[in-house]
Amino acid sequence: MNIAEWLKVLLLGVVEGFTEWLPISSTGHLILVEEFVKLNQSDAFIEMFNVVIQLGAILAVVVLYWNKLWPFHLKINAPSKSWFANPAEEGFAKKIQTFGNNYCYMDKILLWIKIIVSCLPAAIVGLPFDDWMEEHLHNGIVVALMLILYGILFIVIENYNKTRTPRVTSLKNLSFKDGLKIGLFQVLSLIPGTSRSGSTIIGGILIGTSREVAAEFTFFLAIPIMFGASFVKLLKFLLKSGFAFSGTELAVLLVGMAIAFGVSIAAIKFLMGYIKKHDFKVFGWYRIVLGVIVLLYFGVFH
Repeated sequence: MNIAEWLKVLLLGVVEGFTEWLPISSTGHLILVEEFVKLNQSDAFIEMFNVVIQLGAILAVVVLYWNKLWPFHLKINAPSKSWFANPAEEGFAKKIQTFGNNYCYMDKILLWIKIIVSCLPAAIVGLPFDDWMEEHLHNGIVVALMLILYGILFIVIENYNKTRTPRVTSLKNLSFKDGLKIGLFQVLSLIPGTSRSGSTIIGGILIGTSREVAAEFTFFLAIPIMFGASFVKLLKFLLKSGFAFSGTELAVLLVGMAIAFGVSIAAIKFLMGYIKKHDFKVFGWYRIVLGVIVLLYFGVFH
């Protein structure tokens, strides 16, 4: 590959890392960037590349939030008091509780269960309709309309939210029911241009979470969803290619992931710092302006 191709990989990695966590749609931006910058690879590889480089973005969440997410500890660090309000006296239940007390942060185990529950709606809808959505919805017009629609929603919801006091101000207070509701909003993000983070943050704010809780839970929801999506795309590509990567293809993937990882670290830190003092309306206006430009572009040149 020549220098121009590696610059394309660099640009795509930067776009993925920057837009994955901001509520402005990473998939939508990648579709738009490819109108002007496209890798000199097969369509099947490019499709897979756009999803698999998200693994780099996901690793950024894992690194930054390791202490909040890793649910296990050594027995020496076991709490003096049982996690369980009603300890079992014998049998299998007692063994499970003993293991939990000795080796697990049960609050983090519960957080992971909430995450999995929240991911179920998107998995149930997304897996059977993945190919159909790629064929019919992955285009500039759909992206533009969703950018505008959700941009308006961000502004309207933030204005509505001004007079409200958040009901959920920490992840520990987030119930399973709250998590499921946020997961239902995540289904909306299957439409390109919607933004997975945008739809779940909107959902979180609407059901009463603080902006910080909505953003953090959105980051954590991405881990199983994006690992799953990357695995599916990678498997599809390997099946089509006879389970063979060329050296160049592997290098392109690794470089794209590494760039997405580094940029994601910066983007996450920026977003969490920003929302401590500001609302999400600026992202709403950005989406509207970009959506109008994209709509005009595709309307005139396509």
